[in-house]
Amino acid sequence: MSAEILLGCMSGCFEGNNKMEYAQLKPGRAFKPLQSLLYYLQRIVTSRCLRHMITQGLTEYIRRRHGAMSTDTESYDQVQLDSLRQHGHAALGELLSAEQLSHIRDHLSSKSLLAQGAKAQAFTIEQVPPGLRLAEYELRDILDCPHLLELANHPAILRLAGDYIGCKPTLSALGLRWSFPDAGAGSGSQAFHRDCDDWRFMKVMVYLTDVDAETGPHIYVQGTHLERCSMRLQVYSDNKILNRYGEKNIVNMMGVAGTGFAVNTQGIHKGMLPSQKPRLLLQIQYSLLPVYIYRYRPATGLQKPLLDRYINRLFVSNARK
Repeated sequence: MSAEILLGCMSGCFEGNNKMEYAQLKPGRAFKPLQSLLYYLQRIVTSRCLRHMITQGLTEYIRRRHGAMSTDTESYDQVQLDSLRQHGHAALGELLSAEQLSHIRDHLSSKSLLAQGAKAQAFTIEQVPPGLRLAEYELRDILDCPHLLELANHPAILRLAGDYIGCKPTLSALGLRWSFPDAGAGSGSQAFHRDCDDWRFMKVMVYLTDVDAETGPHIYVQGTHLERCSMRLQVYSDNKILNRYGEKNIVNMMGVAGTGFAVNTQGIHKGMLPSQKPRLLLQIQYSLLPVYIYRYRPATGLQKPLLDRYINRLFVSNARK
């Protein structure tokens, strides 16, 4: 199998203004057998030693083929990389200013939202249906939004991602999601779980609203990214996590709007269900390879000529750098 197939943009689509779509990985209409093979291959390999060996081979190939990250750009604090490696998360501080947040809010004010996991009619933030817990902005609106793609390409963040992954990273997912207050227990991404998207990956999450204990903070069980991950992903109850890891290892990530943090979501985590006010979260994923559960087609017509072509190849067709 050609290594360029592994690295390249898989056929598929972000049709029109849709949010990120999932590829059909099981036999049926629009089945993608190659993507299915590539995705489940890294799921099947659960041995940490074997995963490390395969990952090292892939990172070496990417460094030789596409070069290393530049060391002439703005860097991060070494403490952040050490924390990410040891604990699975690292605080990044203020990533967006009050002025930038105002520009983002203005851009999004009239944009459509889509209920997560549903093909419901689009609505705006002023028209949220009662009882809805999660909704996402459409991908094209995220790409067009001021400051977001630039933040995903911030030199210090790219260097952190590159050093953590081991080579020049691939920008492999972008999401902008509202979580709305509701009573009861969380489910899906609002219950404890792991992600297993690629051989090695990390995410940068940025709060676009103030987040406290009642506004749905991201919760992470530190150190669990170093555990062997079962091939079968599952949801864990709060009591099971508390009893197994203890309160001292469960970290609530809170902060004012503009605050960001890096996290390896192969570790156990959840977004807490808000109880009082809604939360808006930007999620940026960097990985070793494309994430083969998704269907990609780079957007055209974006005025983003100075972005790194390799890093952004899944989202931007006219990056030239």
